[in-house]
Amino acid sequence: MTLSKNIIKNRIGEIPKKPGVYLHMNKEGEVIYVGKSNSLFERIKFYFTKQEEISEKVKELISNISDFDYIVTETEQEALLLENQLIKRHKPKYNARLKDDKSYPFIKITKNEDFPQVIITRNPKRNDKNKYFGPYSSVSSVRKTLNLLSKIFPYRSCNKLITGNDKNACIEFEIGRCNAPCIGNASKSEYSEVINSVESFLNGNTSPIVKDLKKDMKQASMEQKYEKAAIFRDRIQSIKKLLEKQKVSGLRNESFDLVALHKSEQESMIVIFKIRKGNMIGHEKINVEKTKDILPEEIIRLFLIDFYSKAIHIPNNIIVSHMPNESDVIQNLLETQINNKIKISKPLRGSKKDLLKMALSNAEEALLQWQIKWINDSKKTQKALSELQIELGLSNNPKRIECFDISHIQGTSVVGSMSVFENGFPKKSDYRRFKLSKDKNDDFASIREIIERRYSKLKEKNTNISKKLDSFSKYPDLILIDGGKGQLSSALQVLLELGMANIPLAAIAKKEEELFLPFSDESIILNKYSQGLYLIQRIRDEAHRFAITYHRNVRKKQYTESSLDSIKGVGNITKKLLMEKFKSIDSMKNSTIEELASTKNVNYKLATKILDKLNSI
Repeated sequence: MTLSKNIIKNRIGEIPKKPGVYLHMNKEGEVIYVGKSNSLFERIKFYFTKQEEISEKVKELISNISDFDYIVTETEQEALLLENQLIKRHKPKYNARLKDDKSYPFIKITKNEDFPQVIITRNPKRNDKNKYFGPYSSVSSVRKTLNLLSKIFPYRSCNKLITGNDKNACIEFEIGRCNAPCIGNASKSEYSEVINSVESFLNGNTSPIVKDLKKDMKQASMEQKYEKAAIFRDRIQSIKKLLEKQKVSGLRNESFDLVALHKSEQESMIVIFKIRKGNMIGHEKINVEKTKDILPEEIIRLFLIDFYSKAIHIPNNIIVSHMPNESDVIQNLLETQINNKIKISKPLRGSKKDLLKMALSNAEEALLQWQIKWINDSKKTQKALSELQIELGLSNNPKRIECFDISHIQGTSVVGSMSVFENGFPKKSDYRRFKLSKDKNDDFASIREIIERRYSKLKEKNTNISKKLDSFSKYPDLILIDGGKGQLSSALQVLLELGMANIPLAAIAKKEEELFLPFSDESIILNKYSQGLYLIQRIRDEAHRFAITYHRNVRKKQYTESSLDSIKGVGNITKKLLMEKFKSIDSMKNSTIEELASTKNVNYKLATKILDKLNSI
């Protein structure tokens, strides 16, 4: 049911200017968006007032709103929590999808038992006697941690009632992973020491553990219990080896969580580094879907509430790659939750900024791996290829797709790229780079050139029997151009001239992800969440990434050559030595004569000449 404009106007007039959560519904009554606001009146009014500058996603959302509802809350903090709960319950089409309806897992130590277990739970409770550590991104992440703990600390993995009267211990005792309180091998106090060590380890406090293990090893050795001493020795070595991997340079004894976000066109990846006492004790990765047109600051805001909403222990410092919207409200909410001070910040310099840079790089790599995992799901890729065949009207399944992109800066260092996907998988051995013959700001001409070069080579190899067949000999089932109607026309003209217009051709425009076909005025808009569109975007993004990388390398080489090659006395070997030492021309420009002269093959006179030349550019 769609409400009339008069009814909506009258309803909006009665909305209070109080904090709360609002829900938008489509004509079928489905919740398609959930949001929160400090003033429900102002925010809901926005969606029913003509807007000039809004994103395509918001335009589409507004066009599908048929009704709305809202819930008033006492505080902004309550609104934040309610928003998170309602997003999980309704899974609205236009909200970023942080996680499924399950909550994040925790490690639980059952302190209400005489012989505590170390188990996984999703429901931490504040007022029981148990200890909780987390949250973690997934159950598999918790299992990896527990697997590591069980190798170092001999706590029990069973859930049987411990009486100490069992006749035989299980294999865990035999392999040194349990001290077997079930057969009376460990007293309650001895077992408690193991559990205390587990807690200390999860808190990042490892020094007392190593100290106690050394003491136990020495005592066992003095009593000539050498096998027992060897067990303690191995545990000490395992902890030290782990700490060497975990130690983060320059952080000393600091404890904090670091949250880094890498955002691509359609989805994002969040990486969390858990630093305790200067050691990285945890490394979590969380994929966030449907983040197109959502700002990084908003994604981080939603994530912090979602991830920490049930946490019992939160570090005093949370470092982020993007300061979240309403950071003060989130900070107050989390402080109330754990009854302690919390600071949310973004580092500007020093070791924390270096660590953030590393986390961002990890997030980018993790997102790439997530996308590759999607691509390698054969069911999804086959569905994607079938969708493309139907939507584009292809006579065959597009088993081989070749995609082209152009990269330059205002017509300089113009390069092109070709990515290739076969059966839905990237075939990197067939990727190609193109250095364009002329530098000019003309994408149409650039597309013409790389299409002519690629397909004239294809024609030549397939008509000349003496030519060796290679990847350039293969006919594509679909040629994809990154661009709009202009780029499509340029590519089509070349194929017509080569007599190869029978090869299916399409272009994808970034702005609205429209597909254009030759001889058709109407664009094709695939379902935004279809497998076919997702595959097209992956192929296009690969071509774009490949072109950008090549473009950067070309620019770097040109800059280096033009800056150093014209200096008399700087040969190839000296140039290589300078670049190895200073890494970049900018770094050289900002160095001193003494620093330059300390480079092999560079004397004081040449160093002066180099510095004068670089600073004159």
